[in-house]
Amino acid sequence: MKFNLRFLFIALFICTVSIAQNKGTISGVLTDKDMNNDPLPFANVLIKGTNISVNTDVDGKYSLSVNPGNYTLVFSFLGYESVEAPVAIKGSETVVVNQALSSGSYTLKDVVVQAAAVSKQKETALLLEQKNAVDIKQTIGAQELSRKGVGDVAAAVVKTAGVSKQEGNSNIFVRGLGDRYNSTSMNGLPIPSSDPERKNIALDIFSTDIVEYISIDKVYSPRIYGDFAGGNVDIISKDYRGDGMLEISLGSKTNTNTLGQANNFMLQQGPNKSGYVSYGVPNDPLSGYNFENSLNPTKEAPFGGEFGIKAGKTFRIGEEGKISLFGTASFNSGYEFREGSTKAVSAQAAEQKSFFQQKYSYNTNTTGMFNANYRINRNHKIGYNLLYVNSSEQTRDTYLGSDRDYDNAAADLSIQRGTFTQNTVFINQLLGNHKLTDKIDFNWGASYNTVEGSMPDRIQNMLFHYRDDNYYSLAQATITDNQRYFQNLKEDEIAANLAFTYKLGDSENGNSKGKIVAGYNGKFKKRDFEAIQFNFRITEAGLTERVDPNNLDAFFNQQNYDNGTFSITSFAGMTPQTYSGNQDIHAGFANLEYKLTDKLSSVFGIRYENIAQTVEWRTQFDAGGGINTFERNEFLPSLVLKYELNEKQNLRLAASKTYTLPQFKERALFVYEDVMESKIGNPYLYPSQNYNLDIKWEMFPKSEELLSVTAFGKYILDPINEVIIASASNDISWVNIGDTGYAYGIELEARKNIFDLDEELTNKLSFGFNASFMKTHQDIDRQKVIDETDLNINLTDSSSGFTGASDLILNTDLSYAKNWKNDAGIIATLSYNHYSDKLYAIGSQEKGNLVDKAMGSLDFVFKTKLNKKLGIDFGARNILNPEFKRVQENAGGDVLVFNYKKGVTFGLGMNYQF
Repeated sequence: MKFNLRFLFIALFICTVSIAQNKGTISGVLTDKDMNNDPLPFANVLIKGTNISVNTDVDGKYSLSVNPGNYTLVFSFLGYESVEAPVAIKGSETVVVNQALSSGSYTLKDVVVQAAAVSKQKETALLLEQKNAVDIKQTIGAQELSRKGVGDVAAAVVKTAGVSKQEGNSNIFVRGLGDRYNSTSMNGLPIPSSDPERKNIALDIFSTDIVEYISIDKVYSPRIYGDFAGGNVDIISKDYRGDGMLEISLGSKTNTNTLGQANNFMLQQGPNKSGYVSYGVPNDPLSGYNFENSLNPTKEAPFGGEFGIKAGKTFRIGEEGKISLFGTASFNSGYEFREGSTKAVSAQAAEQKSFFQQKYSYNTNTTGMFNANYRINRNHKIGYNLLYVNSSEQTRDTYLGSDRDYDNAAADLSIQRGTFTQNTVFINQLLGNHKLTDKIDFNWGASYNTVEGSMPDRIQNMLFHYRDDNYYSLAQATITDNQRYFQNLKEDEIAANLAFTYKLGDSENGNSKGKIVAGYNGKFKKRDFEAIQFNFRITEAGLTERVDPNNLDAFFNQQNYDNGTFSITSFAGMTPQTYSGNQDIHAGFANLEYKLTDKLSSVFGIRYENIAQTVEWRTQFDAGGGINTFERNEFLPSLVLKYELNEKQNLRLAASKTYTLPQFKERALFVYEDVMESKIGNPYLYPSQNYNLDIKWEMFPKSEELLSVTAFGKYILDPINEVIIASASNDISWVNIGDTGYAYGIELEARKNIFDLDEELTNKLSFGFNASFMKTHQDIDRQKVIDETDLNINLTDSSSGFTGASDLILNTDLSYAKNWKNDAGIIATLSYNHYSDKLYAIGSQEKGNLVDKAMGSLDFVFKTKLNKKLGIDFGARNILNPEFKRVQENAGGDVLVFNYKKGVTFGLGMNYQF
């Protein structure tokens, strides 16, 4: 028996070795039948009934090593019909199987994507591109966005390592660096901001319906404008491929907080539910009470909804030509409510202002996109993109509490503020890609963008609430307490990109040594901003009248104006406060991408920029007007090295120099007043200089899996910060706060399939994780500020971290997908986001820093495909409903100064494909 077993083992070993030595090879090229048989990269080739599969490379090539036998190959690609092909293979034989795929109807394999799409929507395709690129890339595609239930670009960006969003607004932080250090583009062309306080446009206004994929560049490239330190977010718009599609979607959502206020949800009158208004500064507001909108709030039913439609079609033109059209239009709306305390306290924790705040909000977003991509032939392609976005926010804030500047022991101070903001973005882009010769490519792009942001008729009223007798009267410490405010921003921007690429070596035979890229960028921006405020001066007799806070029209009306109960004034009659800005940037750049050895590749880059910026103003602080101008020349070198440790692992290094510009409003002597703070510009502000370093290790165990570790550092000269200046009213301004600042940290990322059963019928459980650990530091030099400006600061400490930076940011998600043969399937994703304590504002006059305490958010998304045409989606956001807390870290202990809960949001939607 022992002999027989030994003989059997030896025989099996010999057979195994023999088979291994006589494996055959199946190879070939996949092409796109709809695109004149161009190579089809990132497609999937699977041996049916096994777990053996491979993705095609960038040239559409694939290769599989198999034992001798008969097999069936399955060729598939997102948005294309799958094809099966039989193949017989003998030992040591190579069989070539080429296959052309054509776009067809929606396939169940891609249940997480709502329409036919190109490869860069797929997670596997983006990971393969990340692996093969010399530059350090990080992208999130439409497939991943859909799987995680992400509805807008801001929510998508914060799913990536080292990126967080400031609670309460749209400000994005990349590696601890806020709005001023980041930039935003679309298809490589810049996008202007609609907010006078922000450099970047609010990313949450962009619906993911328009997105092919999003690239987050945290490593500088000379093709990006040099005003960069944190990251550049590039939104790549949809590029439809397919014979035709039409999809309609409907949905509704509600929030637990708003449901609790369903019988008392009050908003200001004037704006309509569509998010558009037509009113503005009234005629003759100083000679009569001629304001159009009522001061009385109106009751709302707080249930939001959404509607969307998508359509695409491809037409052939001649033998090689093809034009693809895609359009989408959507509208969504939602209600929010929050309540909590908001305070301003001294270093000894004495309350200077203390209110209980209730905030009622209604938001809308209207998005329309159209693009046309015309492939003239395989060497020439041009495209046009049009994007229109109108976003609005309507809020009604009520405050009840105390303010030390209002001395009335018998009453509480009540503040009512109604605000409507409307931002309209109109983007036009023309793009071209041309293969001039086998070695020379020419790419170009041009854009004309307009942005208009308006705040028509912001309303503020202050009242006393007498506790004992339970009645209200109007309050007035200054004539600005009761006011109506109008502002408008208009910005036009023209931009152009030109780039020539020369390929080194013989890429056709696999002997490519790299490429040289040289080109030009130009950006020309003009902004006009104006604001006017009408203040109501109330007589002593008027201040004693009892009023109804929900019926202030009974006091502010033409009759009381005629009686002299109140009068209306402004800063300079009907002349508004204004500032205007012009910024021109001309840039030339060059890149040398070169393969130094079989494993070591490099990119050497240089960029030159000429920047000219002018700001003019006329404000209440400078009635005669003022102007400041600066012009700079910047030389920005960069280096990227990539070392291929093996077929699945890379080691990368990147270094660069960049700069950070002050924004228009920050250099204009303009003041903006809010309930709890006011801000004023600093004409002496000047740019910072930034030095950036990254080291990254990455491993790609399988086509859908990733492990990576990145160490990064930023060294900043003359960092810009928002601080409280020493003034009678403790205004906020912007200063070059010290000589140096720095940020350093480490990022971890992992994507792993926990199990993946049945290749033909998806049955997959996958896990994603990323975390960022960082430290930031900046010097605070009071004397530097005094010497360089006419401002003074009296900050509590001599150093601090960067505002908005968290030491820890963590994102994780768990997804399960299951599909069936009858074109039905489900996908469920549970995702969690966490950030640690972050600095909100630097303390002054011995007061401690304001710090937002650590908080986490848990979301659940469930998507189902009932059949080939009908799908139903469900989402639950902010399931844990944590309390947001902001504290002031005084020497005597932390003082809670701001808190609220956002509530849990539930959404239900349906989509139908014709």
